[in-house]
Amino acid sequence: MPRPLFQLTLFWRTFAWLAVLLGVTGLAWPLTLRALEAEPRALQAAQQLGDLVLLARAALQHEEAAQRQGVIQSIERTATLHVAVAQANDRPTDYAQDAFTTRLVEALQQRLGPETVVARALNDREGLWIRFMTGRDAYWLRAQSDPAQGLPAAKLWWWLLLLAVTVASSAAIAGLINRPLRELSVAAHRIREGEYDSRLDEHTLTSEIREVNRGFNRMARVLAKLEQDRSVMLAGISHDLRTPLARLRLEAEMSVHDDVARMAMADDIDQLDAIIGKFMDYARPHELTLQPMALHEMLERAAQAYRNVPDQIDISLVVPESLKVMVDPTEMSRVFANLFENARRYGHAPGEPARVTVKARPRGVEVEIGVRDHGPGVPPEVLGELTKPFYRGDAARTAVSGSGLGLAIVDKALQRMGGTLDIVNAPEGTGLLTKMRLQRA
Repeated sequence: MPRPLFQLTLFWRTFAWLAVLLGVTGLAWPLTLRALEAEPRALQAAQQLGDLVLLARAALQHEEAAQRQGVIQSIERTATLHVAVAQANDRPTDYAQDAFTTRLVEALQQRLGPETVVARALNDREGLWIRFMTGRDAYWLRAQSDPAQGLPAAKLWWWLLLLAVTVASSAAIAGLINRPLRELSVAAHRIREGEYDSRLDEHTLTSEIREVNRGFNRMARVLAKLEQDRSVMLAGISHDLRTPLARLRLEAEMSVHDDVARMAMADDIDQLDAIIGKFMDYARPHELTLQPMALHEMLERAAQAYRNVPDQIDISLVVPESLKVMVDPTEMSRVFANLFENARRYGHAPGEPARVTVKARPRGVEVEIGVRDHGPGVPPEVLGELTKPFYRGDAARTAVSGSGLGLAIVDKALQRMGGTLDIVNAPEGTGLLTKMRLQRA
């Protein structure tokens, strides 16, 4: 399957969720403090402003109208307040605009009366203006300061500090959470590559991770024992089967006088030996050594083995000589040998040699290799079965010397080298197209 352009790892998912959580918490904290402080501060401000209004009302209501202007001037000199007579054409601006100012207005009206008007500007003059009644006359009192301007508000440095702390703490916490999973992933990758001695820490403080590591180590020990037993068994099978085959061949060469019968027996023995070799190639573990190799040189060397049978297979290479891939030379030679042999047997029309074209081109950090023959191809519904061990796509192949392991060996080898395999029918017409992707050197 094609790799997605953007891969969201567990670390970045954890980081994103933690960053959102800490960011929302940091934003909610000053807002919560502001909301909690607004109510008592509004009541306190209403108490103080109400006292000022009551003092001004008490000073004015017992004076005659002619003497009130002198009282107003005296109040302004001693209390640094501004008192003005209300006019019919006054243009007040409503003070209540948020929760704090609304609560302040409500508290003042409860204390001074419902006819009390609070404005944040009067006739385009900014300030906290309070309209109160003294008998039949109305006055405006302008407070020295606005209580709404004293509410705590986060500064720019606070938001920058919040951003830095959120990013740093999210990255640190996500790294700590994902470190055991990353170690487990690396160890599992080593197990897949055949390094069964990989071990995880069984004394970590986290109990769940400790149990997972112990289970993984037990599994690794069991797999190592199974792999060791399998290697011994395969060596014994190879020796026990090939020794009698060698004796049979020798006896046939010496005792059978019919040349045709002797050649047929020798061919059968060679086919059995080749099938055993395929079984060993598929089952035997190999130590991988990835190194940069010239792709054209490897393909030319693999194709050279078939140059002496031009009536059976014709291989053409369209590969840049400078193109290099990171592969194990032995495994890659086995891959090309199986693909060419598969094409020689099945990728041709009756009575014609197999025509095989190999093309390669770089694709970013990878190299895409296509091996195409011009045979009959295979039905689309069985394309996914071709890499299964012992699967034969053609019932007529039962009379052929194939083992059904060729493409399975190719798929397994590419996976061990970090590559991919995709088998499709050629889009231009007949033939099978084997597409491989390998790491570019």
